[in-house]
Amino acid sequence: MKCQRFLSIPIFAVLLLMGFICYITVFIFIDDWVGLQSSAGSLNVLIFTVLASLCLFSFSSCVLIDPGYTPASYIPDVEDSGVSDQEPKKNVIQSRRCDKCSTYKPPRAHHCRVCRRCVLRMDHHCLWVNNCVGYWNYKAFFTLVLYATIGSLYSTTIIITCALQKDWEFSGSGSLKVFYVTCAVTMAALTLTLGTLLGWHVYLIIRNMTTIEYYEAIRTEWLARKSGQSYRHPYNQSVYKNITSVLGPNMLKWLWPVAVSHLKDGLVFPTPRDNS
Repeated sequence: MKCQRFLSIPIFAVLLLMGFICYITVFIFIDDWVGLQSSAGSLNVLIFTVLASLCLFSFSSCVLIDPGYTPASYIPDVEDSGVSDQEPKKNVIQSRRCDKCSTYKPPRAHHCRVCRRCVLRMDHHCLWVNNCVGYWNYKAFFTLVLYATIGSLYSTTIIITCALQKDWEFSGSGSLKVFYVTCAVTMAALTLTLGTLLGWHVYLIIRNMTTIEYYEAIRTEWLARKSGQSYRHPYNQSVYKNITSVLGPNMLKWLWPVAVSHLKDGLVFPTPRDNS
């Protein structure tokens, strides 16, 4: 059932793009630069192949792993919700009920219009993985962006280096020059796009936020300033705790997309108030 997610035009486009980049990087640019039979060529092929394999594995994990959905039996614990005595508990429970799928929403859960379900710690619905990015597959998504950025940067560097050392007066036809320039510009643009996305999610991780929570916080912070109050994201702890909540406590497993044994049920999240 999960494998049917691969039957998607955007996913096919991503796989086709990955295959094309791997082919031109290895069999055209590395071969033209140092040769595939040389020790330098073999080393570069090995490094790039490892990056491409990790990228493909992270991509597959992000597609196949369910982000985590709200259990039908979930009921919010009002006693531990931190509400004031003046606020009716009935209103708190009602505010946590999803009008679309008629279930209670845990903290940080949101309804996805595409999946038609409430997703735990939902970040966004990603067209390119044909899946929601949520509690259980967010780490796979982050490592996908990380390895894709490094791989595209590596490929861009190889293309530019190959172009600079090539003797264009004797071996460069007009069409070959156009091919080199097109590949270099395309890979540089892809690297910039992926690098921007990577920087964005690094920013979110160190603040323990999701994309949805970031935009919600903008409005909440504006309302707080308007009323003369200050706002702090309720799940923002220390930078280290924020990172380990996503990547795990073992640094050796930070870059392994399926090392998620540190995750619990996705229904309760620690706050700075818990440590006070």
